[in-house]
Amino acid sequence: MQDIIRRVMHQSDDLVLVMNYADAQGVQSKRVVSPIRFLSSNRFLALCLCREEPRQFYLERCSNVQVAAAADFVMPVAM
Repeated sequence: MQDIIRRVMHQSDDLVLVMNYADAQGVQSKRVVSPIRFLSSNRFLALCLCREEPRQFYLERCSNVQVAAAADFVMPVAM
């Protein structure tokens, strides 16, 4: 998964990640994010297009991670 995130980071003008994310309580939500950088080996900082602000994401809480064209999304993204 880190390789996919790194690829999207390097092509941030063109690509975003679409993924399911579980919060600390286990509640799932669908997110569209533009990764900025890794904060550690298990989490990364990204601009959340759904929340319109930077958020940190834990890798173990991410699932169904897919790469999508950034041009297909406009903030705020309703999911």
